[in-house]
Amino acid sequence: MLLHDFNEASRAEVTAALLPCLDVPRWAAQIADARPFDSAGDLLRFAGDAAAPLSSREVESALAQHPRIGERAAGENAEAQWSRQEQAGLGTAPETVIAALAEGNRRYEEKFGRVFLIRAAGRTKEEVLEALRERITLPAAEEEHIVQQQLRQIAVHRLEGMISQ
Repeated sequence: MLLHDFNEASRAEVTAALLPCLDVPRWAAQIADARPFDSAGDLLRFAGDAAAPLSSREVESALAQHPRIGERAAGENAEAQWSRQEQAGLGTAPETVIAALAEGNRRYEEKFGRVFLIRAAGRTKEEVLEALRERITLPAAEEEHIVQQQLRQIAVHRLEGMISQ
């Protein structure tokens, strides 16, 4: 979508386009209401700022749209398509890494009660596994902060892929 079209679209069209980036209605509405943006960079900066901080409820809502790392997102909606594309970029890995990711996901969910989230774009499965092993040792409050950062990074990355000058 061209930035001009984003700026000129109805509020409903813009919020619908934004929610697959980050399923937080307040965030999407805040961006829609701040239009017009002079540049894609201005939009991306505003989007990152609008996603800080996220409430616990917003984090949980957004996480509900993300599959486990290493698992294929189901469905044909925009969120599932983004997720499949991002995870496909992780490349292949030995079975030991894939098994370790599955076990790490299970342990993470036991400890924190939600899926492990990381911006997969630009990372390998080995890098994701390393981050998972590191983050599972963190206290809940510190991990909450990192999850929010990752959600912001994913949102801005997806929005950047959606918008062109």
